[in-house]
Amino acid sequence: MAGRPWSQATSTEMVEPLAVEAGELRVVGLTILYHPELERVGERALLTGLEQGREFALSRGEPLFSAPGAAAREPLAERGLSRAPIWLRGAAARAVVLDPGDSRTRVELGGQAVDRPTVIARAELELGVVLLLAGRVVLLLHLLEPATDAGQPNFGLIGYSPAMVAVRRDIRKVSDFAVPVLVRGESGTGKELVARAIHDASARRSKPYVAVNLAAVPPTLAASELFGAVRGAFTGARDDRQGAFLRAQGGTLFLDEVGEAPPELQVMLLRSLEAGEILPVGADKPRAIDVRVVAATDAALEAAIAAERFRAPLYYRLAGFVIRLPPLRERREDLGRLLVAFLRAELSAAGDQDALRDDGREPWLPAAAVARLVHHAFPGNVRQLANVVRHLVIANRGLRPAVHLQVLDELAAWVGGAAGQPPAAAAGDGEPSRARALAPRPADISEAQLERALREHRYSPERAAEALGIPRASIYRLMDRSTRVRKASSLSAAEILAAQARTSGSDEAVAELLEVSVRALRRRIGELALDSAGRKRT
Repeated sequence: MAGRPWSQATSTEMVEPLAVEAGELRVVGLTILYHPELERVGERALLTGLEQGREFALSRGEPLFSAPGAAAREPLAERGLSRAPIWLRGAAARAVVLDPGDSRTRVELGGQAVDRPTVIARAELELGVVLLLAGRVVLLLHLLEPATDAGQPNFGLIGYSPAMVAVRRDIRKVSDFAVPVLVRGESGTGKELVARAIHDASARRSKPYVAVNLAAVPPTLAASELFGAVRGAFTGARDDRQGAFLRAQGGTLFLDEVGEAPPELQVMLLRSLEAGEILPVGADKPRAIDVRVVAATDAALEAAIAAERFRAPLYYRLAGFVIRLPPLRERREDLGRLLVAFLRAELSAAGDQDALRDDGREPWLPAAAVARLVHHAFPGNVRQLANVVRHLVIANRGLRPAVHLQVLDELAAWVGGAAGQPPAAAAGDGEPSRARALAPRPADISEAQLERALREHRYSPERAAEALGIPRASIYRLMDRSTRVRKASSLSAAEILAAQARTSGSDEAVAELLEVSVRALRRRIGELALDSAGRKRT
């Protein structure tokens, strides 16, 4: 395989044991990414002493694995594995040698069979190396931290990678403080889950939790959406409108995509956070608020501040405490747990909850398919993995064994990266590159692609953005610049009335005919002050 990041070892390369660097808290270990007994997924085996020259057997009976925080330890005990072991040994430059020895167990590294001692570089252990054993078990050989937060609340956040342990620790630390929290991370990493967890872990848990996506709110309506408006404040304001701050009174307000807040809204938001009060649009007196603000963004706010697109004082006010969410590529040891959780949920929704049961037949999802999935980059992170699982469940409904490798190859362009390929080695220095198959740049998406994605997803910008692999904020900018995409804000009352007459009259049918999202249509109806039947109010 071109660019293979590991090399074949000679016997002389195996004799020098590794030395542990001072302060090193991690050890080489194995994490089960897939096993016919799904309850075993996520169990770990620490190979303590490997770097001091100790060797470890890998077989049906060794080593012993345990779930994080659990006392019980069990071998893999998979009947397809030989009792004769594969050997793991320390080597020079803190590498590890994988030696198949006399074992009859077929072991694959990056899709290739290993038939002689093979060196796995230290830098590859940093990323994690995927081992497929006997086509039945998938393991991740990597550096892991022995300590976890098992036994503590998990807040619905799956995984025990060091990064996720740190996220949950931060949630516990900050939940009962009144300071604003800024959650930072790439699109699809689960920022809203963290915001909800902060609320649920706080003393405000019995009070309202209100979420607002600032990228989805038109700039002209942003102030009234957040701060409310009094009757007559603008055309169509026939009654007082309660904004998000007042709806969240006593509780938590989650401001998603805060980096997309328009400049005038940033000024108002800063004043409200500093003064603890809001001024509804059209009102002459402010109202006191008691709201804990959690904001989230995938934008580079520092660059936005330098370009004068985001106010530095607002950034410092929002960043009373910062929680950073890791991308999926940096927590590969969690992928098995995430995959199984999504599979169970999607198969249950499809009425096929027993599909994953190990009854001696070929499994619904072969281990080889899991090994391929682990090698993907997932630029859309956990959200993209969930979408891939949903696609697999729907496309393979009623089939068993269901998922064939060809199906995964067909998904490769959507997922990002070539199926079955390990991370490529960087040329020159022997260190593996962390470069990955990147999500497409918004600037590279043509108007035809944008139109097709919107049409296929019933003109929902959020779902179209997921399909295109771009942040939600970016698709709104593409739509604003497009001369071919219909904007709900441009619809007239006459157009909406005509569409009502040509369809069943439902908002869904009207939105499809006018090629806009249902939510945007309803917002436009509110702006035009049309009644529930689409008629202009008098």
